[in-house]
Amino acid sequence: MPRPTPMTEAPDNINPKHYRLHPSGIECIQVTEHMNFNLGNAMKYIWRAADKGRTIEDLKKAAWYIDREIKRLSAT
Repeated sequence: MPRPTPMTEAPDNINPKHYRLHPSGIECIQVTEHMNFNLGNAMKYIWRAADKGRTIEDLKKAAWYIDREIKRLSAT
């Protein structure tokens, strides 16, 4: 099998293109690694919601993690 060239570059399953699309030039992980799990995941889904073609689904996922964090904080 031939090696991928820039024109036929294989998809990066570890760091896909939608991870690097934010206009700021930074990746979501550079922000979320400073958050707890629930808030980091919520931010991840908000950050990339429009980039994957499933905006509503990703915003619902973000809301689920935010609700989970609210419940966690309310229990303490």
